[in-house]
Amino acid sequence: MKLDVLAIAAHRDDAEITYGGTLIKLVDSGYKVGIVDLTQGEMGTRGSARLRGIEAKCAAKMMGIIVRENLKLPDSGVELRRENKIKLVRLIRKYKPHLVILPYWEQRHPDHANCSRLGYDACYLAGLAKLKVPGETHRPYKIIYSTSFREVACSFVVDITEQLERKLGAVACYKSQFKDMKGRKDVLIPGMDVFDFMRIRAAYYGSLIGVRYGEAFMVKETMAVQDPMKLLGRSI
Repeated sequence: MKLDVLAIAAHRDDAEITYGGTLIKLVDSGYKVGIVDLTQGEMGTRGSARLRGIEAKCAAKMMGIIVRENLKLPDSGVELRRENKIKLVRLIRKYKPHLVILPYWEQRHPDHANCSRLGYDACYLAGLAKLKVPGETHRPYKIIYSTSFREVACSFVVDITEQLERKLGAVACYKSQFKDMKGRKDVLIPGMDVFDFMRIRAAYYGSLIGVRYGEAFMVKETMAVQDPMKLLGRSI
């Protein structure tokens, strides 16, 4: 099955929290979207690998994700090793995505930072004809990096006003992580409900482009514009 979009995340629930609204919007637009989680989340304080697997399936169904795979790399042990890159190369050649979404490359959690580098390296290696990995060579056309929870300048913001509630619903599938129990919601900022935090951040990014809710992304290359008359966002 060929995918239009492949999201690569370190842990189950990472993609949902950081850019789940964008994934849902892509599905709404008719694109085939898949997620690859590098780990099973077995080192998390809450829940278990088995339970988080069930929750990930729930979230994927809610978002309309048609493929979700797990590389079963060690949680808190995602390393920049060649064998890990090759595992991702196999999936990139298998699904041939046009767009790949990665975490921003500077992260507090080492797994997230290494996920970004592993993903980029795999996208490059997948296009090497002499690399002895099954499948036809393929390089994604575009790689974008989620910056929705990073204090950095973004390249663009996606309007997720119509998708926010479904995004929150997908994150709510992870009951082992975020159900109403003491201490269970205090993940991103101590003392703050994770759902309130996601809504606040989405409102902030939405305000940058004049909509209610948004998610932020960065690209490393200069973006090309064919027709300046079709640029979105009012200047004054």
